[in-house]
Amino acid sequence: MIQELVCPRNEAPKTAENFLKKRFPIGYVRKLFRKNAVKLNGNRCKPKDITRAGDILRLLIPFDSRTHKPAPRVAPDIALEVVFENQDLMVVNKPAGLAVHEGKTVAAPHSVLGVLQARHAFTAGPPKLVHRLDKETSGLLLVAKNDRAAAELQLQFETGSVDKEYRALVVGRMQPRTGKIDLPLPGRDGNPVAALTFYHVEKEFDGSALLRVRIKTGRMHQIRLHFAGIGHPVVLDSQHGDFAFNKTFRKVHGLKRQFLHACSISLTYKGEKWSWAATLPADLRQTLTSLSSRLPG
Repeated sequence: MIQELVCPRNEAPKTAENFLKKRFPIGYVRKLFRKNAVKLNGNRCKPKDITRAGDILRLLIPFDSRTHKPAPRVAPDIALEVVFENQDLMVVNKPAGLAVHEGKTVAAPHSVLGVLQARHAFTAGPPKLVHRLDKETSGLLLVAKNDRAAAELQLQFETGSVDKEYRALVVGRMQPRTGKIDLPLPGRDGNPVAALTFYHVEKEFDGSALLRVRIKTGRMHQIRLHFAGIGHPVVLDSQHGDFAFNKTFRKVHGLKRQFLHACSISLTYKGEKWSWAATLPADLRQTLTSLSSRLPG
């Protein structure tokens, strides 16, 4: 049976691959494109073709959630705390080093979605991501448990109605102490898109500053790119950071990953206000203790 999907009116333009990955397991999506089983407005569709509101995608290989196999058993040492769960969504506290979904270098059982599938029962198909965190970023991640919840929550993230706060340690002294960064970043189709980040300095150390950061948009690597763009990269960011600074910092303070943590999420869902928080993990707390010990008495 051919399945037909219409891109919602409020859906932002994105690649066909990303559009489908928000709605189906990544393995099924890859199979569709591998077998040329996707059509966009009647024409053969490639993964990078852009979908827009009103477009029609036809899937020539049916997806049956009832026969979808759960992820293989995951290693028992993969820790993933479930902060909250109801019939529609889950909030997990993701540790640094765990990818949110499978990829070229990440097997499904070693991802957030894989761990959730292996350890929890889902009656409406596999869990669905509604936003993402970098592999080396720790903190709160919201996951939908059904298509209806996924569509509503994705819309909230895309329109900026979800309040997300992070704590980040950046290189240097921030001036002003409270401000915003308004720099366009590359969108999914490669063109510049608006991106807005707000920050407040919580504490200053010798050569670095601890910030509370809020983002009104959810661009890929937004926080890391924005602070790198103004000359204050996130400490131990291996891709956009100050490599000489990072080498010394790692040796002195022992931190092994970027200092970025998603500490709170607030939103309104089904007319009710929700808010969740996650304290800093042990490695980041230890880093702050080490930094504080070197401040002048």
